[in-house]
Amino acid sequence: MNQPLHDNKLNAILLKPRFREELKESKDVILKKFQTFFAENKYEFRTKMSDSHIIIDVPKNEDHFWSPQLQIEIVEEEGKAFLKGLFGPKPQVWTMFMFFHFIVGLAFFVFLIMAYTQYSLKQEYQFAMSMCIAMPIIWILFYVFGQLGKKKGYRQMLALDEFVKRIINH
Repeated sequence: MNQPLHDNKLNAILLKPRFREELKESKDVILKKFQTFFAENKYEFRTKMSDSHIIIDVPKNEDHFWSPQLQIEIVEEEGKAFLKGLFGPKPQVWTMFMFFHFIVGLAFFVFLIMAYTQYSLKQEYQFAMSMCIAMPIIWILFYVFGQLGKKKGYRQMLALDEFVKRIINH
């Protein structure tokens, strides 16, 4: 993962890289290209299309826990068409990830309140304080795991990106 996607340095940090490209053709022409390509061609990617939203998944035989999904939307602003894309894990993985973040955040505040209460009552509070220190470390580990997962799916992200470019330039 040496090169950030679409030359956006922020995408190297984000767990869900995004991009926005101006298109040479109108929104309707681009959407028609996608519809025609999906109808006429045999391709390995799994696709879903609804209005101007398109979701592209990696092939089933290459799918793993960290496989990315590309969500794109074709929008028209000020008479110009734009392709807005978002690479991310499958919704189930992202929901689980966010649930774990929520649990860690909640646990942090519970242990913080516990530590304050025990301190105020002049009781032992070292365990609660050590858990308050451990929670941000666990949160950082979640971020590191997310980055490792993004790195594992990087080649698939490039393949999804190339697939979209092939359709647009078709």
